[in-house]
Amino acid sequence: MAETKGYVATTKFLIASPTKVRPVAHVITRMPCSKAVAVLENMPQKGAKLIGKTLKSAMANALVANDKLDEDMLYIKEIRVDEGPRLKRIWCRARGRADQLLKRMCHITVTVAEKAGE
Repeated sequence: MAETKGYVATTKFLIASPTKVRPVAHVITRMPCSKAVAVLENMPQKGAKLIGKTLKSAMANALVANDKLDEDMLYIKEIRVDEGPRLKRIWCRARGRADQLLKRMCHITVTVAEKAGE
């Protein structure tokens, strides 16, 4: 099966831990896009909603770039969930002490491609 070039969409600076988003991304890798959107809509995790928005953007990029494509012809070639910067906040504790609270961010990159030979 020969693969064509991929169409990419990236969403950056999402306030969600990459370690919580990666298992969701792993579930839908190499899936047809239409099936992956249905799976993501029925998952309860916050990461599923974030990945779903990025996936729909990548599908739209592919359809705008190539008029001959259809949603059923696309599949997820690659999903990357990279770590972003961390927001550092103060968490007040007992006896006048303070802890540091790290709010982690992630960058999601979705690449969709056309299945050739169909």
